Amino acid sequence: MTSSIPAVGTRTADAATLQAVFLDLDGTLVDTEGFWWEAEAEVFAGLGHTLDECHREVVVGGPMSRSAGYLLRATGAAIGLPELSTLLNEAFAARISRGVPLMPGARRLLSELAAHEVPTALVSASHRTIIEKVLHSLGPENFELTIAGDDLMRTKPHPDPYLTAAARLGVDPARCAVVEDTLTGVRAGEAAGCRVVAVPSVTPIPPAPGRTVVRSLEEVDLPFLRTLITESRGTVH
Repeated sequence: MTSSIPAVGTRTADAATLQAVFLDLDGTLVDTEGFWWEAEAEVFAGLGHTLDECHREVVVGGPMSRSAGYLLRATGAAIGLPELSTLLNEAFAARISRGVPLMPGARRLLSELAAHEVPTALVSASHRTIIEKVLHSLGPENFELTIAGDDLMRTKPHPDPYLTAAARLGVDPARCAVVEDTLTGVRAGEAAGCRVVAVPSVTPIPPAPGRTVVRSLEEVDLPFLRTLITESRGTVH
């Protein structure tokens, strides 16, 4: 797969060490996947359409353009994609304006990474305006870098967000750990060459070679992430 992502920089580290950790936002660090579905259902109800629950598994974890485009095709709603995206972002922003609940283990993991000065990036398909609101709950000081879905031409499942994060931090993607809750995000991390930890939220994520699936962030800590890099994990977990 070709990419216009700039070359990796020169952050120095032993070839067998963890160089950085990349974390997804919705459903991984914060419990907001349900908020997105509520916002989508509300907006489409206002347009005269009721969303079927079967659509939820399709739109979870994807970029706004893909999710909104799919729902437009599924419902036939008489609205353009840009206008719909604006309505969805506004409805979601209203729900998170009073703060968002963190996923179990998220606060502890962020504090641990910060205490050990592990370069950490927030890599999300959500728009920049949404990320800035949620950062108040997460603590912006916990992230050296944030990548939003509207920062790049291509977002997940393309590898561009993770390749961009690695390039800006000057690290080798193969020495970085990605933590994701959806198959879309997992595929983006794997396509970038990172070691991926899947923490399924709304839909299951099947095991695969080189992919580690856990039940909760409470199972993820710094020694665990370091082990992903230092040990060969060619078997299915």
